[in-house]
Amino acid sequence: MPRGDKSSYTDKQKRQAEHIEAGYEDRGMPASEAERRAWATVNKETGGGKKSGSGRGHPESHEPSRTGGKRGGTAAASRSPEERSASARKAAATRKRNAEESKLKST
Repeated sequence: MPRGDKSSYTDKQKRQAEHIEAGYEDRGMPASEAERRAWATVNKETGGGKKSGSGRGHPESHEPSRTGGKRGGTAAASRSPEERSASARKAAATRKRNAEESKLKST
């Protein structure tokens, strides 16, 4: 079975990955990175593909899904308002520059 083959996953695992991927994409992540992270989360929670019989009966852990929410915001909370503002200005400039570059490439 080639790497990346999803045939050994259950329908439930595939639905989980789609849902997690959609959440990442809603937050602005590129589709390829969102898919990679979604399957990594499903693997961590369920222990990988389950169709073949190996690993059946093991409990699922939803801790990987919760971890992301816990981690969010800690970096910003430890910085001063001036540092956060400077970071926001830099991010806005990067987004503007990337938008202009993609506009030039599409024409």
